[in-house]
Amino acid sequence: MKTLKRSVSLTSAIAISIGGMLGSGIFVLPGIAAAKTGSSIWLAYLLAAVCILPAALSKSELATAMPSSGGTYVYIERTFGPIFGTIAGIGLWLSLLLKSSFALVGFGAYLTVLVNINEGFTKYAALFFLLIILFLNIFGIKKVGKVQLVIVTISLISLGAILIFGIPRVDDALLQPVFSNGNLGLASTVAFIYISYAGVTKIAAIAGEIKKPNINLPRAMMLSLVIMALIYVSVSFTLVGNIPMETLKTDIKPIYTIANILGGTTIGYVAAIIGVITLVSMANSGVLAASRFPFAMAIDKLLPTFMARIHSKYLTPVVTIVMTCLVMALAILFLDVEKIAKLASAFMVMMFISVNACVIILRETATQWYNPAYRSPFYPFIQLFGIITGIILLVLLGFVPLMAILSITIIGFLIYLKFGKKTSRTGVLRKYGHRPALYLLYKKKNRRKRKLSNDVLINPGYFDGEILEDAGVVVPLLGNETSPEMLVEIGAALNTKDKLQVANITEVPNQTFLEAMVDENPKINSLARRFSRLAASKGINVDFESIVTHNMSDTIHDLSDQTDCDWLVVGWDGRARTGILINNPIGWLMTNINSNFALFKDNGVRYISKVLIALRPGRNDKSFIEVADRIALFYGASFTLLRVVTETIEANELEHIKASSNQLLKEAKSDCKVDITKSNDSIEAISNASASYDLLILGTPQKDNWISVLFGTGKDKFTEKSACSVLRLTIKDN
Repeated sequence: MKTLKRSVSLTSAIAISIGGMLGSGIFVLPGIAAAKTGSSIWLAYLLAAVCILPAALSKSELATAMPSSGGTYVYIERTFGPIFGTIAGIGLWLSLLLKSSFALVGFGAYLTVLVNINEGFTKYAALFFLLIILFLNIFGIKKVGKVQLVIVTISLISLGAILIFGIPRVDDALLQPVFSNGNLGLASTVAFIYISYAGVTKIAAIAGEIKKPNINLPRAMMLSLVIMALIYVSVSFTLVGNIPMETLKTDIKPIYTIANILGGTTIGYVAAIIGVITLVSMANSGVLAASRFPFAMAIDKLLPTFMARIHSKYLTPVVTIVMTCLVMALAILFLDVEKIAKLASAFMVMMFISVNACVIILRETATQWYNPAYRSPFYPFIQLFGIITGIILLVLLGFVPLMAILSITIIGFLIYLKFGKKTSRTGVLRKYGHRPALYLLYKKKNRRKRKLSNDVLINPGYFDGEILEDAGVVVPLLGNETSPEMLVEIGAALNTKDKLQVANITEVPNQTFLEAMVDENPKINSLARRFSRLAASKGINVDFESIVTHNMSDTIHDLSDQTDCDWLVVGWDGRARTGILINNPIGWLMTNINSNFALFKDNGVRYISKVLIALRPGRNDKSFIEVADRIALFYGASFTLLRVVTETIEANELEHIKASSNQLLKEAKSDCKVDITKSNDSIEAISNASASYDLLILGTPQKDNWISVLFGTGKDKFTEKSACSVLRLTIKDN
């Protein structure tokens, strides 16, 4: 299979990212923004950079996890599913085309300096150049794109010259008032100019072509963000310090104005030429990027298929290019500059909120295929900051942008119902989101056997390529087990039937064909050999199969149904909480699985001779004792029932607990005893006791704080502090 060559260096990546930001954000926007907040516009640019930082970090992580895909649309579609993917695709398309429309309006203003035309005709001039851009994109003239690096370089040199000559001439009197509309004016300006930094994440679209993307991609985003923040802050400060506010607040060609003030008419003309070239170049790249969103959605069958047509000669998506330019023309004709900027910012804020949410969902669900080479620091606080500030900025943008977002959401939902409802793809959130409460009442005795779905492929190259229907225990291997053999041994110890099913499950995104993953795999061959040897040495009946799936949790659920197994035994890292908002797969299984469920945390203990079982009184103690006895018999071990009581317990109550505990052990066949420990800290007591044992058996972990309840992120404290391996049991009531 051919792959993209990684040829883009860090320097080139930074240049591409800066090119995505340099344009209307500094050539058009500062004057309108200054009217909203006064000379504090430089602070607004700085705060906007801080607000967009979480999205840059999140997108760096997402891009290294999906380096060949690129694009916010794909991240959102894979995470939230086709419905939100449809809404996101439309939102991204509109934000980019509105930003490009804004650049062309600014281009018209700069053109009036060079050509003697009435300002009323600038919109028509913008439309004329939009027509040229339309044909350039249809004809696929690649050389135009190569010129952009030169244009960016010239623009940066020009802005640098303005700073050199403009900062020494800053007039303190012109810097008053600093806040013309107070703190609220500053905050609303931050929201207004947010679109200026939107291009910082554009580099993620070519992540598959960047050298060492896990290092260079986040570096490129961070360095380009810092560079552009410095440019925006310093240039905007220079503008307000040299141009009277009464002039600046209605000026949509401020770079020409300050160049004219600092260098005279000739320098002003040069600045106008640079402005024209920069803004046309930006509009062209915007059309190029924007037209690809509806094209990709049509390929994914979320839009009419005719939108996926490619020109037979020029191999460009002609339908979506024409559609993009048509909507841009309408925006230029019927929306004023401020409304275009507000709408563009609103759609981009919405997308960046979604990007931050994607990282939280993908990390918390721990979906198997999500394995980014770069991980955002300060998780999840940096993402939560991005989401909260994004929501605040959306509110500050006002009623019209909010209504526009609501309208796009409704339109996207209707489009999905019309075109995308039949798609078989699902997002990670849907896979691991909560099922209706009724599903929890689906009892084991009422369940029906069902075959694995079409989203599952059993590799026929290992054993017989069939799942057993009469296995007592199913052991799914998810790829992160410390010792798969030890996990299978635990499964064998729990098994009351003859056969044990082991399934190595590989989860891939919905967009990946399952057949493409069926290949000779040394790791699978090694596992097959090791399990054959284990089965022979322990005298157990093990069937091993390799499975590729689009939905790991549903596949495990189907396995338990098809085999009618008594136990599912899964390797565990100590995190199994099920949150209100989202679940990780283990949390989902604990809630929805129909069989008994065992989580095994392997702390490196190879030989089990002493077992400790610690239970809260009244938690189906008899069933847990039976399981502990079965495990002890399998290993030829002894087990101890540990009861932790408070230090202030009454003597008669203590005797009652001791007597009832001994009564529980009467039917045990292995060597066993009761240990009652007085302590007000059960975690510490169990931790200290575990040092003398090889395996600690516990009941189902509990939620204990609001972060766990919301996101399911907390570590299980008993398991974390245990000195030996841990087996967490969830025994279903019949």
